[in-house]
Amino acid sequence: MLTPSGKRRVKTIMTVTIIFIAVYFAVSIGIGIYSRKAAVNVDNFVLGGRNIGPWISAFAYGTTYFSAVIFVGYAGQFGWNFGLSATWIGIGNAIIGSLLPWIILGRRTRIMTQHIGSRTMPDFFGIRYDSPALRIAASIIVFIFLIPYTASLYNGLSSLFALAFDIEYYWVIIIMAALTGIYVVLGGYLSAAINNAVQAVVMLVGIFAVVLAVLSANGGLSEAVAALSAKTAELDSGETIKSAYTSLFGPQPLSLLTVIILTSFGTWGLPQMVSKFYSIKSEDMIRKGAIISTVFAIIIAGGCYFLGGFGRLYDINVAEVGFDAIIPTILLSLKSNTIIALVILLVLAASMSTLASLVLASSSTITLDMIVPIKKKKQLTEGSKVTIMRLFIVFFIIVSAALAIVKDMFGFTFIAQMMGVSWGALAGAFLAPFMYGLYWRRTTKAAVWANFIFGVGVMTAQLIISATGTKLDGILGFIFSSSIRSGSFAMLGGLIIVPLVSLLTKAPDKEKLDPIFSCYAK
Repeated sequence: MLTPSGKRRVKTIMTVTIIFIAVYFAVSIGIGIYSRKAAVNVDNFVLGGRNIGPWISAFAYGTTYFSAVIFVGYAGQFGWNFGLSATWIGIGNAIIGSLLPWIILGRRTRIMTQHIGSRTMPDFFGIRYDSPALRIAASIIVFIFLIPYTASLYNGLSSLFALAFDIEYYWVIIIMAALTGIYVVLGGYLSAAINNAVQAVVMLVGIFAVVLAVLSANGGLSEAVAALSAKTAELDSGETIKSAYTSLFGPQPLSLLTVIILTSFGTWGLPQMVSKFYSIKSEDMIRKGAIISTVFAIIIAGGCYFLGGFGRLYDINVAEVGFDAIIPTILLSLKSNTIIALVILLVLAASMSTLASLVLASSSTITLDMIVPIKKKKQLTEGSKVTIMRLFIVFFIIVSAALAIVKDMFGFTFIAQMMGVSWGALAGAFLAPFMYGLYWRRTTKAAVWANFIFGVGVMTAQLIISATGTKLDGILGFIFSSSIRSGSFAMLGGLIIVPLVSLLTKAPDKEKLDPIFSCYAK
């Protein structure tokens, strides 16, 4: 029960937060209205007319990457498990998850997708591998696994908003979903991208403020590190390690590596991430976008995990309250109500930016890769396609919000487990065939099918094993002990499966490949 002073503080936090959110909402809607005139055809609505500059493209990439799941869930959980070595996850996100995909995938994606007229990842598979069936299969995978992934974005908001608002959590979900839906429906990708840039600024200011405030509250960096160093780590084996939480690679280096792989390498195969390369104005802007995106990731992801690493300095019963309570507990300890309100806005902005990208990716995929081919005999106008996409945006937002509310109210673990495998399934199925498809002419349709089956199969097995509580031994026990490890296995396995199956199956028709790869000769 709150004391009178505690009640006054909550009221102050609520007031400041409402002011911040009101201004932010007004700006978001204004951007949506501004962008509406440009969203008149499919290319403009889905890709911003392929005319987006490097700054907005980079911020769109970064804000899509980092959501409330990262700031509240992952930062709290991995910071608690790994200590300050969790910062390596942020560095991995910056180098492997941001810099390398911009360098390795960015230019070739921009050139080839424009050359062949591809607007979505399933569309790319269909055209590149001359297979309408692959396009449909990829669309189904996107549809199945992006919805629970979208629902997961609301995770962590409840615990933070509980600091500021005495309202039911479902209202937070409804308000966030409605606002995001409004500006995405109005202006499509351009609206989402410009809003992403605004959200990026909010996130940068917020992470700087909260990290400095937490260090100051613990006597500065050296004293905070010294206090954390005094904590003893106890492994599952019963072994205890002193100063593990301040060591270079933490108490569990192998587990740390699998987290880095999944959260970093996975971006290479996610439709909502790769689409940012489709829309950038020119290939010359890729290098600038790569630098901006990398710096942004270092600050945001590195700052989040660095902050989470100090979680053990606070009196938290993780077994009772869960990992999502760690970051809110740290925030509540701060004296500044303004910083708390700013961080709440940060998490809201991060979640909305990712939500916008996901629902736009889902709606464009279903419309362009499933609805349009079905209606082929009855040619749809550009306006009709845009209208259908807008309807599906509303549909996906409603479904994701409903799933999040149901999970929160009734504690449906199946939904939560499904969320955990979504990233691994999408990246596991798409990463290898997309990357090889950009570079290697010998990549075959059969190899893509094999990888789709492998990636989805591994993560479906993970879901079943988790839901049934099945215990496995040996190497399988290690792989399927968590969705992070099985997701890493699915992605890395695809890098072997695709070239192996390609070499064992009939080579693609050279006459069909030459026009596709001719774009790189220009």
